[in-house]
Amino acid sequence: MHGRVLIIAGSDSGGGAGIQADIKAVTALNGFAMTAITALTAQNTLGVHGIYPISLDFIRQQIRVVVEDLGCDAVKTGMLATSDVIAAVAETLDEVAPDVPLIVDPVMVAKGGAPLLEAEAVSAMKSLLLPRAALITPNLHEAEALLGKPVQTESQMMEAANALLTMGPKAVLLKGGHLEGDTLVDVLRTPHETATFTCSRVQTQHTHGTGCTLASAVACGVAQGMDMESAVSRARNYVQLALATAPGYGQGHGPLNHACVLDL
Repeated sequence: MHGRVLIIAGSDSGGGAGIQADIKAVTALNGFAMTAITALTAQNTLGVHGIYPISLDFIRQQIRVVVEDLGCDAVKTGMLATSDVIAAVAETLDEVAPDVPLIVDPVMVAKGGAPLLEAEAVSAMKSLLLPRAALITPNLHEAEALLGKPVQTESQMMEAANALLTMGPKAVLLKGGHLEGDTLVDVLRTPHETATFTCSRVQTQHTHGTGCTLASAVACGVAQGMDMESAVSRARNYVQLALATAPGYGQGHGPLNHACVLDL
């Protein structure tokens, strides 16, 4: 049950998030991961210590050569950092993969608080990426940045999911992990229906890369021909197990156990 996923994102030298998490998640779910790296980071569980950007031409080249030779069944974007990178990615995807489902994880802030998306790039993401996305996967902080208003309750989540849908994506997965409480609620909104996913919160500080992992796991499901709700459900189950069995590495927000095996 393969499925080719092109991941366009930054590298995490600590191996817990970014391209490294994406590859591990897609591989664990029996998909085939390919990459176009947008930036290198010097990063560990305590935070982002340095960012080294990749040239726009080389980002474009990575996307082109992969798609033209290997093809892809889904594309997932993560850390894009600047409006120029967002524009380059959008233009190149329009050129070589216009009909391939796009999963957009609107990465804006690292777990440790470091900004990963320039302020002016938010408008570029709204205009260039969201309208062509099959799914966007914001957490509450990212939803607030996209909408310019607070999202701090479950009822506000429903309103926010509706508002995000008007920005053009075919579906919105709004993640409620930043709400207080022992029950975690995520909302999947499409033009036709709303699905609410709930589960018990895993009490752990080892949550680094959760968003990257979830979005890539969903993209893998889409690449394998699953409908969106099924892809989201499997991805959430995978992330829950990866959190529950996290290896405990690092002094800060440690990585998940990407090698956990679901009953596929």
